[in-house]
Amino acid sequence: MKNTIAERIQDFLKEFPPFDILKKEELLAISGQIRVLYVEKGEHVFKQDTLCHDEFYIVREGAVGLYRNTSNEEDLVDICDAGDLFGLRIMIIKKKYRMSAKADEESIVYAIPGQVFEPLIEQNIKVNKFVLSTFASHARHYYTETEKGNRIDNTISIEVAKDLSELRSITYRKKPLTCLSDDSVEVIAKKMTARNTSYAVVVNEDKYPVGIITDIDLRAKVLTGTYAIGSLASEIMTSPVITYAKKLTVAEAQIALIKHDVNHLCITKDGTRNSKLIGILSEHDLLVSFGNNPSVLIKEAKRVKKTQKLRYIRTQVKKLLKTYLDQDIPTPHLLHIISEINEALIIRVIELALDEMKTAPPVKFSFLVLGSQGRGEQLLLTDQDNAIVFEDVDDKDYKTTQNYFLELAYKITKGLHTIGFEYCPAEMMASNPRWCMSVSNWESQFKDWMIKPTEEGTLLSSIFFDFQCVFGDTVMVDKLSKVVFDGVNKSNRFLGMLGVSALQKPSPLGFFNRFLVEQNGEHKDSFDIKSRAMMVLIDAARILTLHHNVKSINNTLKRYEKLAELEPNNAAIFESCAKAFRVLIKFRTRQGLLHNDSGRFIDLNTLTKEDKLRLKRCFRPIRDIQEILRVRFQLKSLM
Repeated sequence: MKNTIAERIQDFLKEFPPFDILKKEELLAISGQIRVLYVEKGEHVFKQDTLCHDEFYIVREGAVGLYRNTSNEEDLVDICDAGDLFGLRIMIIKKKYRMSAKADEESIVYAIPGQVFEPLIEQNIKVNKFVLSTFASHARHYYTETEKGNRIDNTISIEVAKDLSELRSITYRKKPLTCLSDDSVEVIAKKMTARNTSYAVVVNEDKYPVGIITDIDLRAKVLTGTYAIGSLASEIMTSPVITYAKKLTVAEAQIALIKHDVNHLCITKDGTRNSKLIGILSEHDLLVSFGNNPSVLIKEAKRVKKTQKLRYIRTQVKKLLKTYLDQDIPTPHLLHIISEINEALIIRVIELALDEMKTAPPVKFSFLVLGSQGRGEQLLLTDQDNAIVFEDVDDKDYKTTQNYFLELAYKITKGLHTIGFEYCPAEMMASNPRWCMSVSNWESQFKDWMIKPTEEGTLLSSIFFDFQCVFGDTVMVDKLSKVVFDGVNKSNRFLGMLGVSALQKPSPLGFFNRFLVEQNGEHKDSFDIKSRAMMVLIDAARILTLHHNVKSINNTLKRYEKLAELEPNNAAIFESCAKAFRVLIKFRTRQGLLHNDSGRFIDLNTLTKEDKLRLKRCFRPIRDIQEILRVRFQLKSLM
């Protein structure tokens, strides 16, 4: 007789890793032994500090939060949605749970017996790696205390862990404090104090690590009187140490610290104890290496019920951004992560605004982000630039329909302002009737900008043509894209006008290679890094990709990458433009974080000589790309 319940479970599991790589008969065998749990909101699947169950879990419907209890507080570590595994500790370390699993809403959970699944982990390396990686993503403490007593966020998603481990190896301390086995505890403690470190590695004459002494050892063994202050290192050290080679990934480091229940890993030349010590990785170092978990922030954003709570998430993004900048994470990776989180926040604001409306939208619509957010380059919170496109309606219904979307736009822009996106001073927002129109009206507006180019139209098109649909119907947005490229193909004059605008941007340097600064106004004597440097590179990339009819690429770095493919003879210039833009956007972001502003206007007196030289090197490609525009579109005749 067929087991229909098992077959239904099988049909669900086969859609998610690691079950999607199992053979049909293996999956059916597992499905036949799974328990189905109905978990009420607020009910625990398991609690922190209780013994591990003999099964692990996957969410079928609903959501289960993983919580860490510390100092009478319950902190969210992760949210498990449909298809997410949790409770994997039984498959790795059969000890007590380090966190609690509690239903955030009414949920259905499948309980998978560990004994049934264990043979598959041993036999299938892909399954093994997936389980280890998922466990690593959940297993860390939510935060720890720094030496100064400040909390450090530590919720590392496996997606981010994989990305970062591929980008670079773990950062370890290359000159750890060392001592010999016959050194006295008193001498070692004084050295630790002088170096402001919480550990000393005990090495032999060949510099091989034989043990480690930490603050914990000093407190537990010496201050309690168990050992005298004159005792030798060999008497109180923890031995043997856990060693690894320097090419250690994030996931491997997480697993090693948890599996061996240690706070330090010794890095040796060949990864063994019989090899010279070259560094040390502490749990603290690993925690400091990472900020908040982007996937958790996105999941939290999706579940927030009030706009005000999204502001907290955006403040966490700021911390994450600072951490990634300190790590010098490559710019494309940085832009991708922050843009994904920003988009999740905007989408949630739109959803909450729709919930507030008395009726559903009368027709389909799209919410567009423009400018830097449309290009996926908004690392800091700057002004809002957005618009609404709605489906065509009869003339008699147009005003009523537009008023509906203006009311919706007002709620959205107000919500975005609440979470930290400032209102646009020029009112280039969907709450302005000029930027909340039907698709036909938008098409007419785009055509007008392109057929009869004016100074204002050129400025507006440079903002509006970098649009991205973050919510709603994409068909209408595709129509607008088609209008843009059709217009470009019919009017070289339009691209020429855009080129003139790029050439007329204020120069970054004057005579004697000196920075040109603002001469008056609020930002007098400050250097405008956006107008004088970044915008030329942004404009040039847009103009040239439009010229080549490159669709669906808005990001400046990706545009230059594509241009290098299309024009091999100019590849060196495009690559230097991309490199300059990477430096400039990070430079501006660091300035913004330092001064808690947009980073656009820079006080040159606060920069070091090295900073000024780095900036000046970024200005060289600007002249080259302007020359390409000047020749390509014969701009002398238009200026």
